Amino acid sequence: MRKASHIFKKEFKSYFVSPIAYIVISIFLLVTGWFFFTPFFLFNQANLRNFFALLPVVFSFVVPAVTMRLFSEELSVGSYEVLLTMPVTIFDIVMGKFLASVVFMVAMLMPTLAYPITVSLLGQLDWGPVVGGYMGAVLLGGAFSAIGLFVSSLTRNQIIAFIAGMAICFGLTLIDKMLFFLPQSLLGILGYLGADYHFQNISKGIVDSRDILYFLSVCFVGLYGTHLAMQEKR
Repeated sequence: MRKASHIFKKEFKSYFVSPIAYIVISIFLLVTGWFFFTPFFLFNQANLRNFFALLPVVFSFVVPAVTMRLFSEELSVGSYEVLLTMPVTIFDIVMGKFLASVVFMVAMLMPTLAYPITVSLLGQLDWGPVVGGYMGAVLLGGAFSAIGLFVSSLTRNQIIAFIAGMAICFGLTLIDKMLFFLPQSLLGILGYLGADYHFQNISKGIVDSRDILYFLSVCFVGLYGTHLAMQEKR
């Protein structure tokens, strides 16, 4: 993992060299802050339910924007071939880039800690669902990062990587909302595939091993697919 840590440091620093990171973080905070605090005083309840209800949809757009360049850019400019000449494995490359995107997600979530602090000053806040919500947000961000990384490994075009990653993440977020259109025999399987369903369970403070296993499985599938895609290009 020492070689993967070097790639992680390089990729994480590269986020903040360009203005993309600051634009993405600003848009994320603006959207979540606006949609959270606008109806907050109407409900007159000291909780973060609206914020966590909105988070999967926002992540469906934000995470693919963060991961779209991780492999697409290197494949486009040809720097991936140079990277392969170094004493690193494909596993090191994939894990380093994945960890960089996940840590960036955590850094993006850090300023939102001002939301529960503000709410706790206005009323009596139950911190159990808040802790569960942030834990679920990290798991959700990791799952979507793995998907975005996989899509980025399939194309040299960053725009295509963004649109395809967004479509997959958005589909996983909304799939459990469209079950009434589907046959009865498929409801159980497709309902389990819904990322929002598992995230909302954790955001309520209910830590179920099935929900954690779901996010870890999505991470594994995405990273394994990325490894196979990059191994094929090698």
